[in-house]
Amino acid sequence: MTKRILVIDDDLAIRKAFVLALDDMPYQVDTAESGEKGIEMAEKDKYDLVFLDLKMPGINGVETLREIRKTEKNVPVYIVTAFHKEFFDKLKDAAEDGIDFELLSKPIGIEQIVLVTRSVLEG
Repeated sequence: MTKRILVIDDDLAIRKAFVLALDDMPYQVDTAESGEKGIEMAEKDKYDLVFLDLKMPGINGVETLREIRKTEKNVPVYIVTAFHKEFFDKLKDAAEDGIDFELLSKPIGIEQIVLVTRSVLEG
């Protein structure tokens, strides 16, 4: 069965970078342009890995993470951001609430996208 990845980021270039980086790999990559859309997709379909931006219009990445965790407790979520210091307190609160996630700093290169994806989905 094909492993599924969800990329949630308001920046079209970032979403395209993930799609291009993983294009030759045996995964299905879906994208969402907002936290709201990402939550909707995560509630409708099962994903094996989620890449999530922190700073987005509407609901931010921490709020999106909290909503995803209500229905998907175990899916690995990697928050990809250049703004983690700005959200440090909210991320700390989420971690203290037992919400699991990993942080990756932007800019993120193709090699890092592939490495993280393979390590999570292939062990």
